[in-house]
Amino acid sequence: MDELHALMEAHSFWEDPAEAQKVIAETNLLKEWTLPYDDIQQRFSNVEALYPEAEEAGDPNLVEDLLKELDLVEKKLSELEIRRMLSGEMDGKNCYLSINAGAGGTEACDWALMLSRMYQRWVSRRGWDIETLDCVDGEVAGIKSITFKICGSYAYGYCKAEKGVHRLVRISPFDANAKRHTSFASVDVIPEVGDDIEIDVRMEDIRVDTYRASGAGGQHVNKTDSAVRMTHIPTNIIVSCQRERSQIQNRDACLKMLKAKLYEQELAQRKAKIEKMGGEKKEIAWGSQIRSYVFQPYTLVKDTRTDVEVGNIQAVMDGDIDAFVIAYLKEYG
Repeated sequence: MDELHALMEAHSFWEDPAEAQKVIAETNLLKEWTLPYDDIQQRFSNVEALYPEAEEAGDPNLVEDLLKELDLVEKKLSELEIRRMLSGEMDGKNCYLSINAGAGGTEACDWALMLSRMYQRWVSRRGWDIETLDCVDGEVAGIKSITFKICGSYAYGYCKAEKGVHRLVRISPFDANAKRHTSFASVDVIPEVGDDIEIDVRMEDIRVDTYRASGAGGQHVNKTDSAVRMTHIPTNIIVSCQRERSQIQNRDACLKMLKAKLYEQELAQRKAKIEKMGGEKKEIAWGSQIRSYVFQPYTLVKDTRTDVEVGNIQAVMDGDIDAFVIAYLKEYG
């Protein structure tokens, strides 16, 4: 760390901007490890020094506060241990998270909307940033698909745990006979590819379609073909964006997503080291789910990969999904 700081303080540091950015990125990465570790060490030292005095003085309030601080230290240490598992090439990147309604019609579209809210609340809990890049409404209710960009420390490393098919069992509010329905939605997660990674994309291999954006956005959105859809002809990969008011900005966002998908595809074709990034493409239907959410006749959320179960389904839908994510990372890294 001292060596990197010395490089940054040198007068010639910015003579090579590309190299300077690499040094800054390396420094920031080291800080993400050293600062939390130093904080944990300092907190533990404080508790270790004060606890005997608090017990000797017979101060129950101070003892209670110190025990709470010790619990916090343990939690922070656990978080650091989880981060140690995020050693994949792209784990530290921002990411794109897409949700697509599967089998189940209107019920599945409503389920996709429920999942989108769950992830927005989870991201908010973690203090990350999230923005909607594209959204297609359902014909009756809910959404057919939605794509978010999630920015935060190790966003892809954590979000990759959610990749797969999610199954819902409940009494449908759209069924007049109040019958139980099973619906599915798929979640796809890809890392954001930055300028540090070169992806060769030939524009002659891309078909670009423009259309009018839907949803909120004012008169401008409704009157101009600002939304953009890109199709990579050789691979049939399709991405779309209607987040920005400008067609040019939406084209740029689409190109970034397309590069990310192509990069993921390239990595998935390599050896086992990239297995976690590709993942097996499954039908969005029965038997392929990674997690089941049961609302009736009982309430239970169960991850089929780790067997982690949570009975408080409302807390899960409010974004409390860390138990599933952490269990996945501990088992699969």
